[in-house]
Amino acid sequence: MEAARRDPRAFEPLYRKYVGQVYSFALYELRDHHRAEDVTEAVFLRALTALPRFDERGEGADSTFRVWLFRIARNALANERRHVRRHPEAPLDAAFDVAVLDDPAARAAEREALAVAWRAIDRLPEDRRRALVLRFVEEMTTSEIAAILGRSEGAVRVLIHRALRSVAAELGRDRDEAR
Repeated sequence: MEAARRDPRAFEPLYRKYVGQVYSFALYELRDHHRAEDVTEAVFLRALTALPRFDERGEGADSTFRVWLFRIARNALANERRHVRRHPEAPLDAAFDVAVLDDPAARAAEREALAVAWRAIDRLPEDRRRALVLRFVEEMTTSEIAAILGRSEGAVRVLIHRALRSVAAELGRDRDEAR
């Protein structure tokens, strides 16, 4: 960390350690790999620029750096969503999404089940959805999520619990309606 503050070329080990996690978070939030790549790049550029102002607090430099980095990511994602709302575009990838599959019927059923689950997650309030992604996709601790979201650990546990109950209830309703 100190070496990276003195020389930007020493930032590379930090980048390598966290780039996959930040990209994964962005991908789950945006569901578009091109936009996730752009946001990931912006996060690391902002982090590199702001590194001299980073203040290490807490138990370990890695965990506080990780939380700080994910706060930057949260803000970058919010900026990206605002941009998309203000400048909507039609995704061309969907028109060209053709794949050769061994069992097209099974793959279609799997894709539909996944789409139903993600639609249920997408309908959650933003704070609940984000808490779920950070907990179960990024495998962060409650304390890390609390620091990223600016909430108490208890509030994060409540967010996750309510989000899981909402998704389960919605998936149950969808299953009952399908019968």
